[in-house]
Amino acid sequence: MSIVSAHKPGAFCWVELATSDQKAAKVFYGELFGWTAQDNEMGPGSFYTIFQLKGNDAAAAYTLDSEQQAGVPPHWTIYVSTKDAEATAKRSAELGGEVIVPAFDVYDLGRMAVLKDPTGAFHNIWQPGKNIGVGIHNEPNAFCWGQLNTSDTAKAETYYKALFGWGANTGSDGGMTYTEWLHDGTPIGGMMDLPDGAMAPSHWLAYFSVADCNATAARAQALGAATYVPPSDIPNTGRFAVMADPQGAVFAIYQEN
Repeated sequence: MSIVSAHKPGAFCWVELATSDQKAAKVFYGELFGWTAQDNEMGPGSFYTIFQLKGNDAAAAYTLDSEQQAGVPPHWTIYVSTKDAEATAKRSAELGGEVIVPAFDVYDLGRMAVLKDPTGAFHNIWQPGKNIGVGIHNEPNAFCWGQLNTSDTAKAETYYKALFGWGANTGSDGGMTYTEWLHDGTPIGGMMDLPDGAMAPSHWLAYFSVADCNATAARAQALGAATYVPPSDIPNTGRFAVMADPQGAVFAIYQEN
């Protein structure tokens, strides 16, 4: 089991679902991934759900407020760990990014900021306090990979390498160019061009590891999910699918060979 006790700066450290129906999302992901849910009150009628897998924090969810729902669709957000949220946000702006929400304290759990890269993809940063982030990853039904789908791979590569110190390994296979993000030399995610004609803006896509891609995709559909990319092989690597939960939040699943 891939249990995590700390995340180095520059590592993906948390995944969070913003949804229009938190109760329904708890049922869907509980049935799909076997997650249990712990609700933490944030105010009158508002709560933050921590999803757990095998007793370890695996992800979270909250409800978009009525104003947000008018312009923001349900979505998954990926967080990157940092030693200093304030300094990282400042550096993002220097590199052509945008600080959407300046660094702020989340009780005594940590400090965070919401950023947007120069191609328009949102990403959050987390300076750990009492909460380090996910306590399990690279395990069936846990987060395993972050993929940037972007309108400008060159601009994005320059930005993320400078901001987080990532390496980038780019190759082509079957006419498709794909970049692997490296953290301390280890692949942690990827990047590719937005498909031609894609209506979506640049964005990060969260991948969750599964034991059986076909079976999990079928289960997701039975639970009301939509399929954007049906189970497909990645040569010499594994099998993946891209789905949207019943509220419309897009995520991917991955089965390693």
